[in-house]
Order: sequence, then structure tokens, then C-alpha cells
Amino acid sequence: MFKKLLLAAIAAGLVSASALPLQISPAEAASMAGMPCKEAAKIKYPDDRKTRHDFKKACKEAWKATQ
Repeated sequence: MFKKLLLAAIAAGLVSASALPLQISPAEAASMAGMPCKEAAKIKYPDDRKTRHDFKKACKEAWKATQ
């Protein structure tokens, strides 16, 4: 009984942990990867030009705010 309860708790924890997205800013993502905002935007949004442009713009503004 305890073994089943323990396995169910572990499974529920893994499912709930994988559903939560990581919240990091675009500037942090680019700086952690060691690449400019433009390249990070191309990797994150390869097909959507408008979203890529907005991401690059937000990333640059966030980077300038930290400098």
C-alpha cells in the first residue's frame, strides 16, 4: 500500500513539474546561452517573423536595462 502511494506521489510530482514553464527574461536566456538576441530569437521562433522581432526587441531592451 505504501509503495503504491509513494509511486503515485512521485509520478504526480513529475507530471506537475514538467507542466510548469520556466520563467526567465529574454535577456537572461540570451546571456546564459552566450549569444546575441538576434540568434536567440531565431532559435526560439524559427518560423514566426513578427514574434521573433518582438522577442529580439524585448531582449535588447532588457539587456540595455542591465548595462
